[in-house]
Amino acid sequence: MLSQMVLQWVELGLIFSIMALGVYLTFRILDFPDLTVDGSFVTGAAVSATMIYNGYPPAAATLASLFAGLLAGCLTGILHTRGKINNLLSGILMMTALYSINLRIMGFTDPNVTSKPNVPLLNRETVVSQVESLGNAAGFPWALLVFFLVVTFIFKWMLDWFLKTEIGLAMRATGDNKRMIRSFSANTDGLIILGLGISNAYVALSGSLFAQYNEFADAGMGIGMIVVGLASVIIGEAVVGAKTIARATLAVVIGAILYRIIVGFALKQNMMDASDMKLITAAIVVLALIIPGLIEKRREKRKKAKRNGKRSVRQEEKANA
Repeated sequence: MLSQMVLQWVELGLIFSIMALGVYLTFRILDFPDLTVDGSFVTGAAVSATMIYNGYPPAAATLASLFAGLLAGCLTGILHTRGKINNLLSGILMMTALYSINLRIMGFTDPNVTSKPNVPLLNRETVVSQVESLGNAAGFPWALLVFFLVVTFIFKWMLDWFLKTEIGLAMRATGDNKRMIRSFSANTDGLIILGLGISNAYVALSGSLFAQYNEFADAGMGIGMIVVGLASVIIGEAVVGAKTIARATLAVVIGAILYRIIVGFALKQNMMDASDMKLITAAIVVLALIIPGLIEKRREKRKKAKRNGKRSVRQEEKANA
């Protein structure tokens, strides 16, 4: 029973790790606090769920969610770069607009209404149900886990590769020092728009897979996703480190899995109720932010004590000589 629950937590962690990779791109690479995530996660879920509900192939619906997220992220970038709106506010505005857009998208499942708050996928064929069916037919119960692992690491590798290209290096430089990279005639506005587009494409794909995994899409399922993404990034960096791009993205994936396991165990022990999910997330993020700093301070104190000890030994040796 416990092993089955851990398996589900790991599967969910892999789904959320794709979203966390998108958050990593904006948060760490572009130094852009993008709150579009809470809206684009639902956009990916709404687009894929609506298309699947209306009879489209699950693979095509999942691919469409990627492009929907890309468009949402690019619009946030345009608001910031062309509209000269503050980066935080541009994300908030896009997130707010997406709430109504997502309701409209899900409304396409019912000709009698213009908007709907949710779309059920029970008894509908999805990418997840297709993989499960293939696994059951082959007598392989780990098929879904392997599928999510493969998808996650494909998108991790794609991000690693992109950030090592000329455009990716320029994007990294834009996040570090926008003024400096402009002096080399780089189009920083275009790089920001592209970065936000790719980030939200990852987020929307995660939302699409999450909706298919849970067999429904809901307008409120994206609330707090930015915090989940940040928690995954921070936990991963604290545990694994982030010396290289490949290691940093691996840290994000591991951080997302650890986050889901921590939350799962907290809920299983009956210490918290399901309604306390956001409180647990906030507590994890606070601890992940504070603990590495405390550890670093202890290391610095030990190093200082060693240096002082060596200095006093030398002074004694000189005095004796």
